[in-house]
Amino acid sequence: MEAKRNVSKKTKMITKVSILSVIAYVLMVLEMPVIMFPAFLKIDFSDIPAILGAFALGPTAGIMIELVKNILHWITSTTTGGVGELANFVIGCAWIIPAAFIYKRHKQKKYAIIGMIVGTMSMAIIGGIVNYYVMIPFYAKIWPMEAILEMSAAANPLIVDLKTLIFYGIIPFNLLKGIIISIVTMLIYKKLSPIIHR
Repeated sequence: MEAKRNVSKKTKMITKVSILSVIAYVLMVLEMPVIMFPAFLKIDFSDIPAILGAFALGPTAGIMIELVKNILHWITSTTTGGVGELANFVIGCAWIIPAAFIYKRHKQKKYAIIGMIVGTMSMAIIGGIVNYYVMIPFYAKIWPMEAILEMSAAANPLIVDLKTLIFYGIIPFNLLKGIIISIVTMLIYKKLSPIIHR
């Protein structure tokens, strides 16, 4: 009886993660450019299903949703050669993991807000570091660094090299994205939480 209950629980978890992953993938496709940021930095709301899953089902569920949505996007898109998807996964997890762990310890609205503030700061810092040392240098092998900087400078004249791209492009963009998706999450979580828990 206990074994059947565990199998049923796992099946429900896999089903919920799968559904949230597909929703996240669809939202990832519906991305929007933001004025004053380079064209390759676009806002999407695909981290919202992941944080909803992480809050309701635990941090591991959130990580799995991030992973599956990016695999789906990588399979169906050829624009970044997998670099964009890897960056999205790493930076998405940098937001979700601290937020979910803080909320898991104290399941109150106040701690959800604190978690998302910490997650936003984490996303900005880790996003800056990862882009500086790994993502942009790797992406520059596919697309010349000069072209990346030229595109970035067209959006923001303060961007003249890789360091200024990080400080005036990547970090502020991730802060803005973290704030926006945190606000949307707070507005919808309580309404959708009973459905996810069902």
